[in-house]
Formats: sequence, C-alpha cells, structure tokens
Amino acid sequence: MKRQLADAAATQSLGAELARGMVPGIVYLNGDLGAGKTTLARGFLRGLGYDGKVCSPTYTLVEPYAVEPCRVYHLDLYRLADAEELEWLGLRDMLAEEALLLVEWPERGSGYLPAADLTIDLDYCGEARVASLHAGTAVGERWLQRMEVSAAAKMP
Repeated sequence: MKRQLADAAATQSLGAELARGMVPGIVYLNGDLGAGKTTLARGFLRGLGYDGKVCSPTYTLVEPYAVEPCRVYHLDLYRLADAEELEWLGLRDMLAEEALLLVEWPERGSGYLPAADLTIDLDYCGEARVASLHAGTAVGERWLQRMEVSAAAKMP
C-alpha cells in the first residue's frame, strides 16, 4: 500500500489512521533524516488520544507512552553503537508486555529486533513524501486490510 503525503499534516494524519487499527506488535519506520518518521509517530500517538509532547527519542533512544489500548514505545536507534545495547535499553521487557514498538532506524538493531509486523518506508518525492506500507506478518496483513476497508468506506 502506498500513500502520497503532501506535508507534515498528511504524515500525521496517516499516523492517526494507523492508530485506529493498532494492535500490539512492532512497526519499523524507515527513511532518511527528516523524512517524517517522528512526525508519523506523533500522529500515531495523537490518534490514540495522547496530547502531551511527542519528541524524537534521538538522545534518549526510547520514549514510553501509556495510552490505550496498550503501552507504546517509540525507539530511535540512530545513535545505537551496537545492537547489543538493546538489552540495556530493556528490549526484552518491552517485548514481554502487551505493547507496540515504533522503531526508527531498525537496521541498527539487526539480530536483536524481531521481524516487523508492519514496515513503513518514507521516501522524498520533491517537497512531499511517499509512504510505502508493507506487512511482515499476519498481524500486519490484518492491519493493512482494516486500513483499506476504512479508506474504501470514505470514498464517494
């Protein structure tokens, strides 16, 4: 599934749409610096009703959010020196609970991160962006199917 994203508001809107179908699992957010990964995560959290500040976890590496229906962890692995550091960050505990992990720069956690249920690639298209969504598991397939049904219901 592909989506054209004209601006930051459209990126946040996609995040909110994803939040409506949220299930515990793992979402990889791929894209160059400034492509909109944190903006998408912000829209996702807003879609779940979180109205506090949503910052990029570039320096903290992980930001937890207590929202319904489950806890959300936003990870930014850009500054990770070694994938083993995920143990120190508490990855095992995050995976043991009913939670959703939004992971920026997932390739830096290779060998430690489980496969993604959903992968979102954000690419530049002039001043706009294109989001490509790919399911990696049956959970991700159902998530995308719910989005397609929702989008079809909105069409005239």
